[in-house]
Amino acid sequence: MTQSIDAYKPEQIAQLIEGAGLKKAKLSLTRTITLGVLAGAFIAFGAMFYTMTITGSTLGLGPTRLLGGVAFSLGLILVVIAGAELFTGNNLIVIAWSDNKVTTGQLLKNWTLVYCANFAGAVATAWFIHFSDILSIGDGAVAETAINIARGKVELSWWTAFTRGLLCNALVCLAVWLCFAAHHVSGKILAIIFPVSAFVALGFEHSVANMYLIPVAIFNGGSGISISSFLYNLLPVTLGNIVGGSVFVALVYWICYLRGED
Repeated sequence: MTQSIDAYKPEQIAQLIEGAGLKKAKLSLTRTITLGVLAGAFIAFGAMFYTMTITGSTLGLGPTRLLGGVAFSLGLILVVIAGAELFTGNNLIVIAWSDNKVTTGQLLKNWTLVYCANFAGAVATAWFIHFSDILSIGDGAVAETAINIARGKVELSWWTAFTRGLLCNALVCLAVWLCFAAHHVSGKILAIIFPVSAFVALGFEHSVANMYLIPVAIFNGGSGISISSFLYNLLPVTLGNIVGGSVFVALVYWICYLRGED
């Protein structure tokens, strides 16, 4: 593929993502788990930054959520630029799977390992944040924000959580897709900010972010927020993320650019 200053075209992006998916499926167990834990922590950092940013804001609903979305973008920027394995982004491996370059077993193994590692990294970060006493900033205002965020998530109906998860990961995977169009770090960062800011501002649901946002509220004694309510949210959000990323982005683009002419 010839290097140029122009952004890669969509058909080239599809080929690049297919190659990346093949490499991800063949990562060693140690690297997959370690990079998965890092991704969970990175997304948690973005979620914490989001929580701090919106606390006490007087900008109004829309501008506050937009500003929070920009802050949350830190998480995916760290994943993409620093390097980590994120479950939601790895839904794009479906492109390589659709081309029979990754087996179903390899796909499910990667997803399972990365999901569990993301969970460990995000929950561990929530635990560290709890004991760092950061949530006490502003006379407990940050803790109140964190608890309100989590409460809003666990009160969603199953279908609402699923749908918001679907919409969320369509945007997350599109952010990753756009990153592959860029040649430079600055371009990749810019490609991430708008889709991620959009999903946060619109209130969509990201499974790995929720692995931090809900546990941190549980650790801080948020009333009405329990492990069971956390899992009730996490299941439909995860399923929605899979459909949004795997079907509405990966499979659609495979059909458009890699399937070949009928």
